[in-house]
Amino acid sequence: LSVALAYPRPRDLELAALAAAALALGNASLIERAARAALAPFGQAPAARLSDMSDRDARAALAGFRYRFFSGDDLSALLCAARTVQLKEGSLEAAFLKGRDEAEPDYAGAASRFIRALEGAAPWPWRSNLLPDPERGSAAKRTFLYLRWMIRRDAVDPGPWTGASPSGLVVPLDTHMAAACRRLGLLTRRSADLKAAREVTEAFRR
Repeated sequence: LSVALAYPRPRDLELAALAAAALALGNASLIERAARAALAPFGQAPAARLSDMSDRDARAALAGFRYRFFSGDDLSALLCAARTVQLKEGSLEAAFLKGRDEAEPDYAGAASRFIRALEGAAPWPWRSNLLPDPERGSAAKRTFLYLRWMIRRDAVDPGPWTGASPSGLVVPLDTHMAAACRRLGLLTRRSADLKAAREVTEAFRR
């Protein structure tokens, strides 16, 4: 989040936050370093810079990038896809809202459709776990973390997306958060999956 907050314009923020959230695995300082490295080639206006670049040039700009199991090809595919969706829909927020079904209890379904829209716009495939899809049953922590940053506006989250209510958010749940929630009596499920994330979300709501 500290990386994303360096970009004050909403178009840049939603794009930079997507890259940072996708990399949010492991040690916080290493995540921050990796996110800054992934975004550095695109300067302080990554949305405009990427719109001026070809897919090939963006791929070359991240040729030396590597963080855990993610490569420069993964990140450049994600950023090119996000740029293409921004140009087509006007913003990533508009693309997300396009897949929102008001009859659904939370944003899990909308998140899956948002990911599929990005995958459909990608110039080449990225590693499947770069953006976890809730439809596959995982807690999809990094995906829901991104939505939290974009939708919730408070002293922590910037909330540049104004068209979605925070009431549809699902708690970003990882194994550490799940263990803490079990100790506090907020989670009974043993697996840290989508059902567990929804159980924790409901516990916090109560």
